[in-house]
Amino acid sequence: MSSDIAASFVGAIQASLSVLLTLRLLDENAAKMISKTSVRMFLPMLLITNLGSALELSTVTKYVPILAWALFYNLASLGIGLAATRFFKLPKWVTPAISFNNTTSLPLLLIQSLGSTGTLSLLFKSDQDSVDSVVDRARSYFLVASIIGNTFTFGFGSDLLGAHDEDPADGLDNHLRKQAGYQNGGADGADENGVDDDQEGEGNADERTSLLPGPVISHGRRAARSGYSAAVQLWDKMPAWLQHTVARIHRFISPPAVGALIGIIIGITLPLHRIFFAEAEEGGFFKGWLTSSLKNVGELFVALQVVVVGVKLAQSLRRMRRGEASGKLPWASMLFVIFIRFVFWPVVSIGIITLMASKTNILSDDPVLWFTMMLMPTGPSAMKLTSLADVSEADDEEKMAISKFLSLSYAISPLTSFTIVAAIKACDQWV
Repeated sequence: MSSDIAASFVGAIQASLSVLLTLRLLDENAAKMISKTSVRMFLPMLLITNLGSALELSTVTKYVPILAWALFYNLASLGIGLAATRFFKLPKWVTPAISFNNTTSLPLLLIQSLGSTGTLSLLFKSDQDSVDSVVDRARSYFLVASIIGNTFTFGFGSDLLGAHDEDPADGLDNHLRKQAGYQNGGADGADENGVDDDQEGEGNADERTSLLPGPVISHGRRAARSGYSAAVQLWDKMPAWLQHTVARIHRFISPPAVGALIGIIIGITLPLHRIFFAEAEEGGFFKGWLTSSLKNVGELFVALQVVVVGVKLAQSLRRMRRGEASGKLPWASMLFVIFIRFVFWPVVSIGIITLMASKTNILSDDPVLWFTMMLMPTGPSAMKLTSLADVSEADDEEKMAISKFLSLSYAISPLTSFTIVAAIKACDQWV
């Protein structure tokens, strides 16, 4: 038992220490841009390549319990967060901190570390299993669960932080009209910033100037405005109730959700799965260039997210030393979130999954599946809360409070070693 705890503790430290080693690398504006780019570009690409390679039509049914479990614990966490924030008058960031845990970067790092330390060897189902196969299966299970987590994060997160005060239908209406150019006088040759396509030349080029030829840029922008103009015309014909319904659904259509959907489609469609992930001699035409490029860019998400958290912590510490507002972090709120994330959910998840694995036939006989499902609701809050705060335009003090809380959460995340050992021992009884 002591050796298992030691190995798990080392793996957990390896998975979380990187968050605390990036304190003075970037300034605030750079961190904000990287945060948004990571969520809108790098994470969708990570989901496309990982889900697409893991999912196949013949095995897709074994992922259904993961989606159902992820839906359950996310809704339960959301309910706990809303109730606690309302009845105990906690800061509004407490609700998303309880509701959304890290289901992508930290679990992937954790599984890799546990594989390298040999801890996952206890989950080998047969002699044909290997560390690599166990790590690959665990990674795919966590990414499937992240579909629900990411959808909830970007669907509800902004509302929980109080960012959406206006009517959702009005917000979508304004967005469509702005993209169509109606709010700029409807000039056919001007983009959303009022810059004419034909005026963008070498004389006023800057870091935002596209490297594509001018005619390509011009035609592309006109095509985009035409599409948005058609969408505005369709929007205007909708009754009010349908506009509100579409607007609320639109909030859940985030870049990560789109990336996950594309990955699922590629994975379960045999011809697409073959050309994206098979070897070249077996018809994998895209694997050598497109798939590898998407994978390389997608893997930037994990590294850049920890950089952003580290930068925000450095900003908070510098403000504290100068006596400036650095974000108030109430101890009661922080301890409550830590209790839910590191104590409540580990006990509940291990108990429920153990009962399901031993008493029912709902889950497959894969101990790696049981182990990952026990870990899915546990651990620190999602690092995407910093990105969510940026996208939601939260005030600086709230952003600093979130950054300090996340930094503390990841500093104590090696405590998950106890959860890991308990989960492995529970699974080992039924291997």
